[in-house]
Formats: sequence, structure tokens, C-alpha cells
Amino acid sequence: MITEERTKEILKKLYDAVVNMDEIAARELSQTALEEGIDAYEAMDRGLTPAMDRVSELYNNNEYYVPELLLCSDAMYAGLEVLRPHIKADISGKKRKILIGTVEGDIHDIGKNLVITMFEASGWSVHDLGRDVQLSMFVEEQKRIRPDIVALSALMTTSMMAMPRAIEMIKAGDPDAAIMVGGAPLTRDIAMGYGADGYARSAGRAVQEALRLLERLGK
Repeated sequence: MITEERTKEILKKLYDAVVNMDEIAARELSQTALEEGIDAYEAMDRGLTPAMDRVSELYNNNEYYVPELLLCSDAMYAGLEVLRPHIKADISGKKRKILIGTVEGDIHDIGKNLVITMFEASGWSVHDLGRDVQLSMFVEEQKRIRPDIVALSALMTTSMMAMPRAIEMIKAGDPDAAIMVGGAPLTRDIAMGYGADGYARSAGRAVQEALRLLERLGK
């Protein structure tokens, strides 16, 4: 059985591979993680996810720019390609639904796609609207799908300004809609100020936050 020390060593190297834009290393280390007995979900949750959280911080601090962001995402997806087939979904209990998209004016979907993977791995039914989604589309699809959670994502401070309007429009159509937001420029205080019901600081915490939100709302 693999030791915790060895696990930490592999996952730290996987983290570094993504942050350092090393696609080949990310793929190889993901394979090493599986071969040495590290659970695929754990490798994603403790390796790939925090790495992309760090990349988002570097981007927002103007230490990384779009080219670096894209190279890091390529490394993350290389690792994810290896891990995804081995992630076991927890399909016990009621199958939940989430509607998710990156808000209008924002073409970034790296974080959103990682969140989607986490929800799929946890057995949720995911309805992805993609990126640069018109606010009216969130309203229309929320009415059509009736998801347990509507999730709004934004990577830029300019595009996150669309969130209050989106939340207002969704709530006008369905006051009981449960709305969660996330993205690098957001904080919990900002999210609550926008009228959101919940906030996820990172992809790794998104599923747990969603479940806590539904429990709090009695859904």
C-alpha cells in the first residue's frame, strides 16, 4: 500500500507539472499515481484542482497571462484525460442536476470544466451551457431543466459584474432557484452581495458546497 508520504510526493509533482505548464509530466505523473494506487479522484482533487487554483491566482496577479493560462490548462487536461476513466461516480441516492455556464462576456471555461468533472465524478447530471452564455439563456434553461443548482462562473472582474443581473433574472423566473457562483475574482462576501445562495472557492470544494447549500435550503 502506498504511504501518505509517497502520495504527497507524487501529487506535489503533479501540481508542479500543471503550474509549470509541463503537459508531458502531467500525463506521466497521473499515470504514475494510478499505478502506485492513488485514487483517481484524489489525484484530481489534491493535484490538478489546487494547481489550477494557483494558476488562476497567478493570472489574476498578472504573473501569468493568457498564453500561460492556456498551457497550464493543456497540462491539466492531459492529466485529466488519464484520470477521468478511473474516477468512480457515487450514484447512491437521488441523482442531482446542475445547470452550469460561464457568464456573458467571459470566454474562459477552464475552471468551469474542472467543476463539471467534479460533479460528474460525484454522480450528478450536468447540463453545460458553455462559455459566454447570454443571461436570458440561464433563465430559459433553468425553467426547462429545473436543476437542483444553477452555477455561474466568471474568471474576469469585468465579466463577474454580469452575475448580479443574472441572479436577479433567474430568481424573477423562479424565486426558489438555488444559485451558486464561483471564479477567481470572486469571494464569499461578493457572492452573497450579488444575491447568490452559495459560493465555491475552488473546483475541489464545489460539490461539497452544493450539497451543503441544498441541505440548508431543505432540498
